[in-house]
Amino acid sequence: MAALKDEVKRYIVQALACFDTPTQVVQAVKETFGVEVSRQQCEQYDPTKHAGRDLGVKWKAVFEDTRKRFREETAEIPIANRAFRLRAMNRFVERAETMKNIGLAMQILEQAAKEVGDVYVNRNRKDELDDEPAIPTRIQVDVVDARKPNAEP
Repeated sequence: MAALKDEVKRYIVQALACFDTPTQVVQAVKETFGVEVSRQQCEQYDPTKHAGRDLGVKWKAVFEDTRKRFREETAEIPIANRAFRLRAMNRFVERAETMKNIGLAMQILEQAAKEVGDVYVNRNRKDELDDEPAIPTRIQVDVVDARKPNAEP
């Protein structure tokens, strides 16, 4: 295992903090710096993994700061926001309906229902704790002769 320069270490730590896999980081380090590193070597720079439990304080701080920034910036990306996605789906449904593409409109509506949550799921919910759904105890079948007027069973 070759000793890495600080700039390569920082790159590895920051990439791992942005949820890149060790395999992705190995490829990126090779392309960016021309340095061969193993996946295991990369994992040593991730303090959330067992291999990175002994990572130095400096690199842990870089990792935590980068991950915090990454998560905050992700919230600013419009497509990461549910309201943005639902508005876009609404526009797509309207366009699909004007094109008379009902199949596509239905697929988009299904996706929107899944996006919202329990709307897509068909469940009978109990209003109260003791409220049980009605279970039929008997079934009655009556045969009516349609040829006879006012025929009752």
